[in-house]
Amino acid sequence: MYIGITAVAPEDDYILHLTFENGEQKRLDMKPYLHRGVFRELADRDMFNTAHVSFDTVAWNNHVDLAPEILYEKSI
Repeated sequence: MYIGITAVAPEDDYILHLTFENGEQKRLDMKPYLHRGVFRELADRDMFNTAHVSFDTVAWNNHVDLAPEILYEKSI
C-alpha cells in the first residue's frame, strides 16, 4: 500500500516519528537497520537527525532513503 510521508521527526534511540498522508502517525525503530549496508552511516547520531521528507518518503543527507511502503508496513 502506498501512503506517502508528510512529516518525520527523529527521536531518541533511533526512532522515527512518522506522519502519513492519511493522517496516521506511527513510529519506526531504525536500530535493526543500522548494521546493514548504506544504513550504517545512520548510526552516527548527527546523520540520523538529518531525516527529512523528500518526494513522499524519508531521506537523509547522505542520500539514503526508505520506500514509503516499507515505512508504513514496518512502523507501529
